[in-house]
Amino acid sequence: MRRGAVALLVLAAALIALPFVVTNEFYLNLASQILIYALLAVSLNLLVGYGGLVSLGHASFLGLTAYAATLFVGWGTGQLGAALIAVVFSTLCGALFGVLALRATGIGFLMITLALGQIVWGIAYRANTLTDGDNGLRYPARPRPFGLDISSAPTFYWFTLAVFAIAVFVIWRLTRSPFGAALQGARDQPRRMRMLGHNVWLIQWLAFVLAAFWGSIAGLLYVYYNLFISPHAISLQQSAEVLLMAILGGASSFAGPIVGAVIITLVKNVVSSYVDRWNSLLGAIFVVVILFMPFGIVPGVRQLLARWRKPAKIPERAA
Repeated sequence: MRRGAVALLVLAAALIALPFVVTNEFYLNLASQILIYALLAVSLNLLVGYGGLVSLGHASFLGLTAYAATLFVGWGTGQLGAALIAVVFSTLCGALFGVLALRATGIGFLMITLALGQIVWGIAYRANTLTDGDNGLRYPARPRPFGLDISSAPTFYWFTLAVFAIAVFVIWRLTRSPFGAALQGARDQPRRMRMLGHNVWLIQWLAFVLAAFWGSIAGLLYVYYNLFISPHAISLQQSAEVLLMAILGGASSFAGPIVGAVIITLVKNVVSSYVDRWNSLLGAIFVVVILFMPFGIVPGVRQLLARWRKPAKIPERAA
């Protein structure tokens, strides 16, 4: 068995056994929060890392799903029906946003996604009769999937871990499929891909829709975790933090956004208890990483390990 597979099995066993080792509910809830943001960052990385499309409005899909699920539950649809409607609604919004955003590339794409995200935030903030404005909406209670009670911190963590594992596996397989190769080709050589007969716009649009879908799944987990949704969850700051997670960990690697989510979530929730200016600390971490590991933490660590493993050259003896 390869060392990578062994390491993955050990990591999976450690994550499953975490509630037996960590009994403090704060840290278990923090672990659930890390998984939610890691899924959101991995979904965004479909665009950023594999598609070369930098988006500043990805948190809007989290918010659209959370608001829709909360509203439809309140209207008597039932939790399962509300979840399905919310995910479909958010994904359809992603399809529409993709049509609008892919009219431009580069900084134009970035600005359109920023504008679309701000429109969603503005509706959530101003539509008081529907979203209750800045006060937000409360989700009634966590669901009972397959009759299981996930109201406690350990059971919700296992539920989140299961959804996260399935989602990450599917996204990982997608990035290594012919579609993933086509998406990377559209990123690196769009003209050559067109000459080969590929529809570059359609490939990028499908990637946008898939990113919106998995971002919607993260939105469901978010509202189940917090039992609350407000405009803050879809603000520009939230979208920027998710983008920072992908870049900090390494958008060119699959595990990079997960590592970035772990670091930023820990800084926000743990380090901020001891450091007042935690935003400055986060900025300093980002600057240091960019200076010494310009492609992110995961690719940078891989390069360091490759240098250490490289055998030293033995000097030849003089004749």
